[in-house]
Amino acid sequence: MMPEASRSEVSVVIPAFNEASGLARQLHELASVMCQSGWRFETLVVDDGSTDGTAEVAEDCGVRVLRLPVNGGYGNALKAGITAASYDWILITDADGTYPPQAIPGLLERAAGVDMVVGARIGSRVHVPQVRKPAKWLLRQYAGIVAMQRIPDLNSGMRLMRRPLVRRFWKLLPGGFSFTTTITLAMLAAGHPVAYVKIDYLPRIGKSKIRATDFFRFARLITSMAVRLRPLRLLFPAGLLILAASMAAKGGAVCLTAGSCAAATFWVAGLLLERKARLERTSTS
Repeated sequence: MMPEASRSEVSVVIPAFNEASGLARQLHELASVMCQSGWRFETLVVDDGSTDGTAEVAEDCGVRVLRLPVNGGYGNALKAGITAASYDWILITDADGTYPPQAIPGLLERAAGVDMVVGARIGSRVHVPQVRKPAKWLLRQYAGIVAMQRIPDLNSGMRLMRRPLVRRFWKLLPGGFSFTTTITLAMLAAGHPVAYVKIDYLPRIGKSKIRATDFFRFARLITSMAVRLRPLRLLFPAGLLILAASMAAKGGAVCLTAGSCAAATFWVAGLLLERKARLERTSTS
């Protein structure tokens, strides 16, 4: 259990790479909201090797600034900020104006009794490019199958997390944009309570750093997380599909074929990996 005092103390960590154009407005709105929240807070901007004066803008706004010498990626910037933060509740958000600071009180109100609160981008104003929606839906459904529960938002960049729990999954958390996807799946797979709060998602200020090819990277990540954390949920159905295909090729007969051997291999591997995953979950609980 967290000490009672820490329940109302939060470090707001904002990774920023070349976000000087909209950062000041975001920080002023954030300060206004947080000052009325009743929580003790600090704001920490992690300048991820920016070349446009992002750090100077943040310093002019009177917040803590952590300067990284080179651009190391979204996840690495978050890790640096989480490590440097003063409080055990960590609230992350972006510097590009997409996540409205006005949504933060709703996340803070849901902190009691859970280990992570995710700002789910399913509010009344959600500006996601149409071309990205099918890919995001597919990834969310795939992740939901792995987690065996509905996931309203897999990789929202606005969320409230308990730092001691984030540290437990430190080695799993990547240095790129898939940080948020990984922590979502890790928390759910380990059985930690996660709450979702509807938020809006506004048009960003500046140019997006997400690329179309990131879809395949996220899909690989979900697969690797499934094998690492809940292997039977992936390998058992895969084995069934292989066995069914083998039987179909043999007119429905169950016999010793390459397909049936492959299916058995998937199941045995799944059982062994599941045992290993359970031991790892026990050691981090």
